[in-house]
Amino acid sequence: MMPVPPTDPRESGRRAVEAVWRDQSARIVAALTRHTGDFAWAEDLAQEALVEALDAWPRTGIPDNPGAWLMSVAKRRAIDGWRRRERMAQREPLFVTEALEAEASDPVPVEADPDRIDDDVLRLVFVACHPVLPAQARLALTLRTIAGLTSEQIARVLLMTVPTVQQRIVRAKKSLAAANVPFEVPDRAERPARLASVLQVIYLLFTEGYSSGEGEGALRPDVAREAVRLGRQLETLMPGEPEISSLIALMEFQSSRFAARTDHEGLPLTLEQQDRRRWDRSAITRGSAALQRADAAGRGLGYYGLQAAIAQCHAVAPTFADTDWPLILRLYDALETLAPSAVVRLNRAVAVSMVDGPERALESVVELEPELAGFRPLVAVRAELLERLGKVDAAAAEFLAAAALPGNAAETEVLRRRAAALGSASPPSLPGR
Repeated sequence: MMPVPPTDPRESGRRAVEAVWRDQSARIVAALTRHTGDFAWAEDLAQEALVEALDAWPRTGIPDNPGAWLMSVAKRRAIDGWRRRERMAQREPLFVTEALEAEASDPVPVEADPDRIDDDVLRLVFVACHPVLPAQARLALTLRTIAGLTSEQIARVLLMTVPTVQQRIVRAKKSLAAANVPFEVPDRAERPARLASVLQVIYLLFTEGYSSGEGEGALRPDVAREAVRLGRQLETLMPGEPEISSLIALMEFQSSRFAARTDHEGLPLTLEQQDRRRWDRSAITRGSAALQRADAAGRGLGYYGLQAAIAQCHAVAPTFADTDWPLILRLYDALETLAPSAVVRLNRAVAVSMVDGPERALESVVELEPELAGFRPLVAVRAELLERLGKVDAAAAEFLAAAALPGNAAETEVLRRRAAALGSASPPSLPGR
């Protein structure tokens, strides 16, 4: 066992439980759903195991394999539940079979079946994206079970209130139970109806890893890698779907920058500040190949394809000054036509600032303020544009205003430092920075 630090053991235990839940909740809930056949009960079992961990780990120490500990506790509770329901005889063989398979040293090879993917997490994504659920409920449920986000975090991602998120998750689980949705990847005929939702939640999962919504750090590479893995599994299941290949390309291009996205303090760096020699060229090559697969379908670039093409412009530019901003602006124009949104227009405004100057871009940002009130990136972009226009005091005030809005602590510190660098009075740095 790894000893819990002697100072404030309960806080250490709580943080360990939260970290394990963020990193392994999807696999734990997915495995429990496969064993029990009941998604809602599986999540309840996982939550009960977390409560037990909060009580036990501060006293006994954090286990060497926290995820396995939680799974073991949850399975014991499942067995207790089956005994109470007098169904143990029906379900117990599943655990026996699993134990025998785990101990087998020479498994018999099975011929690959292109319509079968033995991936519990991908199955869970398809279950959470079932058409019986409204679109926002699918997103909330998947972010809860796959990304391990709290209700507060999901509320920020989906721009909802916390009670609304909680209600939708509860109703979603009840709807899945009432519809008796099986824990399986749907057959070939049913997959297209769920594809858009599945792609959306995989990308939201990647986004949470690429730029975490809250917490100490700006990055969660493990979460982003899981999203890329799910994308590849999905492409294996549904080959020839251009938007799947496009999403993989987008995630590869963006993940190529992980090693260069933060400084020695763990604070995020802008594209202009990053050392491009540290970018992962193999990921860029994989992204380009995936985008070529999407283009080969001959259907034109869709929502993820256009974003991937924008990311490719950044990935292949030797320096920030060499970025093809006019092409990026045209791609954003196409994206705005295909899928108009305030966030797309905000990103387009950044491209406008690089092509036509900050004054034109600032006009677009001001127009977006009613739709994106309280959205940190909008305020940060406004601050940068004001700085480029030489309005130092106004820019400093905007950087401080952005720092006060919800977001992760690393971004908050960068914004505060940028305000301080412009000569504005700034509160003390965050503890530990």
